[in-house]
Amino acid sequence: MSAHRRKTTAPGHRISRRRRLGRTLLITGCALAVMAGGGAWYLYRDLASSIGSSKALEGAEKSKYGDVNVLLMGLDSRKDQNGEDLPDDVLDKLHAGSSDIGGYNANTLILLHVPGDGSPAKAFSIPRDDFVDIAGHGKDKIKKAYGLAKEKKQEQLVAQGVGDRRQLEREGREAGRKAEIETVRNFLGVPIDHFAELNLAGFYHLADALGGVPVCLNKPVKDRYSGADFPAGPQTLNGQQSLAFVRQRHGLARGDLDRTKRQQAFLAGATKKLNSAGTFTDPVKLMKLVEAAKQDVVTDEGWDLLSFVKQAKNLSGGKVQFTTLPIEGFGRNHGEDINVVDDMKIKRLIAEQIGPKAPPSPSAPGAASASAGAQSKSAAPGPSTPPSSPESPAPTSTSGSTDGGGIPCVD
Repeated sequence: MSAHRRKTTAPGHRISRRRRLGRTLLITGCALAVMAGGGAWYLYRDLASSIGSSKALEGAEKSKYGDVNVLLMGLDSRKDQNGEDLPDDVLDKLHAGSSDIGGYNANTLILLHVPGDGSPAKAFSIPRDDFVDIAGHGKDKIKKAYGLAKEKKQEQLVAQGVGDRRQLEREGREAGRKAEIETVRNFLGVPIDHFAELNLAGFYHLADALGGVPVCLNKPVKDRYSGADFPAGPQTLNGQQSLAFVRQRHGLARGDLDRTKRQQAFLAGATKKLNSAGTFTDPVKLMKLVEAAKQDVVTDEGWDLLSFVKQAKNLSGGKVQFTTLPIEGFGRNHGEDINVVDDMKIKRLIAEQIGPKAPPSPSAPGAASASAGAQSKSAAPGPSTPPSSPESPAPTSTSGSTDGGGIPCVD
């Protein structure tokens, strides 16, 4: 067979193949050289010009002393950024059901606090069913702020004669983002400097772009609703498995509250993988991550993502303290289950953890040791008690049990 191929390959064809190979090697070499030099700037410009951007934070108050608060919003939406249904084959992989399910609830809400002094970052998960004051609506589940504002804005536009679907979707989502951000900001009592929004497909594409995300489970789980079917122990999940992992709530002792811990574990695994996989220094991996971001991510306009990505390298390896904000118990509102929360207690907790503090004077005696002591105290994991117990206002943390590699083990 090899002799036959040599006889039937025309000389011109061989030259053409050599030329194509030469061009490929040349292009690859140039790409690597550019990456080594100014390629990061090119990628940043490409990402900044292609990723979805929003003016939802225009004119908003900013954090002081170099601190950065980022709100991560995960939408339970089966639609793309233009409001079009995700393809059926994608929905099948997501195990997410019909594109009519889910709406625009913000089922994942995590406030990531990155201190300006370089001390460890902290991430606070807000349970999606917390019953709070929603901007422009009244009291309801915090996850609903986005969808309620989106629907209201679209109704107003239709009444004004707007019929373009993409315009309705675009302006409706902007109203949703503003309402969700304002609701979280009022609930926590701190500024929000940046935000990132992604839909269900975003978890899938992010995990695939990273080549899988490491997680750890305390025990095996199987759930037909989310598609979760995992053994106990450390493991690496692909895109489809990652989405099932973060969506599972059936079969978990504390339902949505345990799912919140899953989301924290996914974020910890993803940030660890970013660094350990060499994503920031591998052009192919970085390009794949950029392409995934273009599909599924929306951020606030003007966010210097390149600087934050460099900073994000320091967020991996178990350096982020994850906390789920406490609830006082459970209740019902218009036939729906809700989490009863103490707004003032939440604000005090957040103020104690990340509230604005003037940087200590270098000349002040004992300033460094006092700061270190405070950090050590705040990082110490406390006992975990059921969230429905009014006697236990302490938040739950995932930082106590790990797989030995900085990844929290969860139920």
